[in-house]
Amino acid sequence: MARYIKKASKAAGQVPGTLVHVGKEHSASVKISVMDYNEERFEEMEIKDVSETKRFIKDSSVSWINIDGVHDTDIIEKIGDMFGIHPLVLEDIVNTTQRPKMEEHDGYLYLVLKMIRREEPSGDTIYEQVSLILGKGFVLSFQEKEGDVFEPVRDRIRRDKGRIRKKKADYLVYSLIDAVVDNYFVILERLGEEMEKVEENITADPTSDDLKIIHRSKREVISLRRSVWPLREVIGALIREDDALINKDTGIFFRDVYDHTIQVIDTVEALRDTASGMLDIYLSIISNKMNEVMKVLTIIATIFIPLTFVAGIYGMNFNPETSRFNMPELNWPYGYLFAWAIMLTVGGLMLRYFRKKKWM
Repeated sequence: MARYIKKASKAAGQVPGTLVHVGKEHSASVKISVMDYNEERFEEMEIKDVSETKRFIKDSSVSWINIDGVHDTDIIEKIGDMFGIHPLVLEDIVNTTQRPKMEEHDGYLYLVLKMIRREEPSGDTIYEQVSLILGKGFVLSFQEKEGDVFEPVRDRIRRDKGRIRKKKADYLVYSLIDAVVDNYFVILERLGEEMEKVEENITADPTSDDLKIIHRSKREVISLRRSVWPLREVIGALIREDDALINKDTGIFFRDVYDHTIQVIDTVEALRDTASGMLDIYLSIISNKMNEVMKVLTIIATIFIPLTFVAGIYGMNFNPETSRFNMPELNWPYGYLFAWAIMLTVGGLMLRYFRKKKWM
């Protein structure tokens, strides 16, 4: 179990606000991309110097600044200084073991989400922490590495599809949360299909590979549950939040994503029960197969007990010439056939009795 838990021990004992990256180590350089837009215009760029982000601190448009990579604490600290982010928030951003949460600070809101996606072509499930900061006219998003589920949001901004270019930064935050939650459905659908296939296999002919898939599915369901349950509280807090950064007309969209979150939770709980049920079914089928094997072996052993008894008697070397009671069948022409007849009769009667009792 330890290999599924990110190590946070190196951050222990540090002064509060000290930036120590906790999570998977990445060697790639930090990538900072910006999408600045309003209803009339749109600008997209990639910047090299953190100081270039200063010009996007304005209210005339919405600026989405996305940072891919939180392992470089110097860059994160510079961005925090540029936008006036509290050191404790920056400490949470570089510590990727946070649970989903929402914190209200002076002039901005801080949110933590767990983004889950399938990495192609390997098909591995990637769990990644995403930190969002909603300010006046800007949104900062911090990801552990490049690659996310936000491409549909970027596409809507580029093509001016829907209402996103007409809305403020709070609607952008809603769109990002909605993209994360919608992708949960994709993961759950694939996981459900995989579990249905395994369920069919184990009812037909269970193998050890099926058991491995069941255990992997249970781990994924547990991880999903740990990511989704706190998210319900986060979105619920955004709905109730009475803050100038969140417009009232955006509340209905947050309520919609809240409903989606409840659906995800219900699906996760159903898959959790299914995974547990499949494990019980697997163990029951294996146990039944073992019982069948033991029953056959017991019947065979039971039949051969009296046959062994007869063979043991006629295997004794008593001289019939010494006494007429000493193995008289040895001098009988049909003695060998007589012994076989006894054994076949006893065996046949026992088989008939077992079938009558429906033991076989």
